[in-house]
Amino acid sequence: MWLYKDKEVKELPKDCEAFVYLITNTMNGMMYVGKKLAKFKTTKKPLKGKKNKRRGTKESDWKTYWGSSEKLAIDIEKHGEDKFTRQILYYCASRGVASYLEAKEQFDRKVLEVDDYYNGIINVRIGGSKILRESLKKMFKF
Repeated sequence: MWLYKDKEVKELPKDCEAFVYLITNTMNGMMYVGKKLAKFKTTKKPLKGKKNKRRGTKESDWKTYWGSSEKLAIDIEKHGEDKFTRQILYYCASRGVASYLEAKEQFDRKVLEVDDYYNGIINVRIGGSKILRESLKKMFKF
């Protein structure tokens, strides 16, 4: 089960492209900060007699997703999913916003400097854009 502001999340907002999350091991307090895409882009072959590929989206596996950390996966396998909480920190209108906020959370929390996190790498590549600036202004009111 995913939580957002202590409420269970069954569906993501329509304008949500991705989200930043925190998974916590309730037994020892270890955490993992990551991001997950809400939708995947799909491409199908053109219809017979047409030239353009058909593009669309489909929902990702976010409901059953448990992060990409091997250490975290081992602990989940060992102790069971019921010993972990999954919390959505931010809903993001674009992938760029999600990448920025994931990295910001990871740096702010010093995930590589302390032993409280499963994170073993901070991998980020972000380009500045109007969407990113506007989204951050709305979220942080600056």
